[in-house]
Amino acid sequence: MTTPVANASVYGDFAGLERLKSSLRHDPDAIRQVARQFEGLFARMMIKSMRDAIGRDPIFGSDQAQLYQGMFDDQLSLELTRGRGLGLADMLVRQLQRAGGTAAGGGAVAGGAAAASPTTGATSPEQASFIRELWPQAQQAARQLGVHPVSLIAQAALESNWGRSVPRNASGESSHNLFGIKAGADWSGAAVTTSTQEFRSGAPVATRSAFRAYASPAASLEDYVALLRSNPRFSGALGSGANVQAFASALQRGGYATDPDYVQKVTSVASRVAAAVFGGAARSVPLKFASALPISARSGAL
Repeated sequence: MTTPVANASVYGDFAGLERLKSSLRHDPDAIRQVARQFEGLFARMMIKSMRDAIGRDPIFGSDQAQLYQGMFDDQLSLELTRGRGLGLADMLVRQLQRAGGTAAGGGAVAGGAAAASPTTGATSPEQASFIRELWPQAQQAARQLGVHPVSLIAQAALESNWGRSVPRNASGESSHNLFGIKAGADWSGAAVTTSTQEFRSGAPVATRSAFRAYASPAASLEDYVALLRSNPRFSGALGSGANVQAFASALQRGGYATDPDYVQKVTSVASRVAAAVFGGAARSVPLKFASALPISARSGAL
């Protein structure tokens, strides 16, 4: 369960708008509401410009009439943006999601903070702490998968927004689900249901999904390893070694995430993780973040 989304139902409810903006990191539904509010503000500005161009009525244009006219225009701006609105809200939703306003959705198998920007919210010390705490378990998991631990840390950071957007239950307790793995019909363990988003036809769509819950981050990594090793859809990711690009591409082809920019986001975060772990020696680490060759959908090779 996520933080309840505030609802600024009138144009002048600036407190409600501020609550909406502050909830962006916690609930993708807030993104839509913030976008609608700003579309309402834009509509109000247009109406005001039109009123100013017409000028005050010489007979009925008293101060009191102007006051009520302004109040009417405030609500009119919201009415104009209800339903499909002016189209501005849809554009703002896409921009806010790219700026990291929410946790992103995954595909049929997983979903987390994938749609968020790799720089969303977390400070450098928070990122360093996330890497430091997860690094020993990531090393062990990486050996079992035949990949580099940087790849696993990067994906966990993206899916959980550096541990800041891990799904939580109704009591606020963490699910410790660092990889956004959903609780499908084959899952018999604990689960939490929360807001997320998925990409359909390339466009983000807010939804609610059930996610697996674990006793600890280590348990999350163990289940992640088991998922990748047991599901043939992700076999292409196994043994990809230090090639972060190949690892992320194989996961996306297998349906791990629906975000069309998933590979780019994972590799972008991975470069940051490598810099944090290896410092100035990061360039000498044989990590591969991109390929000059296109991904072949049939061969699954780079």
